[in-house]
Amino acid sequence: MKKTFLLLLFFVFAFSSCEKDDICDANTQTTPRLVIEFYDFSNPSVLKNVTNLKVVGEGMTDGIVFNGLQTTSANKISIPLKTAKTSTSYSFTLNSGNPNSALVDKDNIQFKYTTQELFVSRACGYKTIFTLDPTNPYTHTDATTANQKWIQFISVERSNIENENEIHIKIFF
Repeated sequence: MKKTFLLLLFFVFAFSSCEKDDICDANTQTTPRLVIEFYDFSNPSVLKNVTNLKVVGEGMTDGIVFNGLQTTSANKISIPLKTAKTSTSYSFTLNSGNPNSALVDKDNIQFKYTTQELFVSRACGYKTIFTLDPTNPYTHTDATTANQKWIQFISVERSNIENENEIHIKIFF
């Protein structure tokens, strides 16, 4: 009887400390980024690679340069939106780093949206999904003195940004 009690006591202590590991699976979708594709303005059905595109978020000094020769998908980028705000601003610089400053052109785009937090799991926590403002999803301005926008047209393809598997914005230049 004493051995049975000790054996039972051992199993109680052994299994009471076991707990499921809370590790967020890498394949679990979390807060999505805004997916943008670039198209030829003169032929809107043709994807167009962007040459030395530099994307810088508002308040940042450094950005990411997407070079058509160094990246495999220079006609498609993904950028994050701020989860604690209702707008995010970026400057998009075409031909960044070109020694001829006349060829460098910068446009600013501010994306406006609402946010909603969704519970994913105990391990992954919450994710934020975004809905672009239906009446005014973006503001597009030219940042150079030439007042010539290199981005000719912006098309909102999907207002609901719930994953990164679809194109949300198309930019024509």
